[in-house]
Amino acid sequence: MRGPDQKQVWAFAKKFSKELEQRYPKVVTAEYRVAKRPKGRVLVDYNQNAWNRTLASVYSVRPKPQATVSAPVTWKEVERGVEIENFTMRNVPRRLKKIGDLWEPLLREKPRIRLEAFL
Repeated sequence: MRGPDQKQVWAFAKKFSKELEQRYPKVVTAEYRVAKRPKGRVLVDYNQNAWNRTLASVYSVRPKPQATVSAPVTWKEVERGVEIENFTMRNVPRRLKKIGDLWEPLLREKPRIRLEAFL
């Protein structure tokens, strides 16, 4: 069985990001336009689920002088305030040993989700 199609994924991602924005208005925004986006909030960018978009995968190294790394974070870390510069090739291996891989639960085998129930 194939999973949800791209339009269903995008619609779910939009609804999910708007819900997060309502639940955590001081922390999260779903506002795509930079000029209207509140400062100091995490953007949950549902538009990255649009057709033909690319994303940096988890633990990928960015082409920056500090070699920052795309790393999953906990809600406590978000609430405390995290910066991209907090995660680099030098410290992410230690972080993984200390707190484990926050991405691992998402990789476990699970049946496909039927997004229609959430739309």
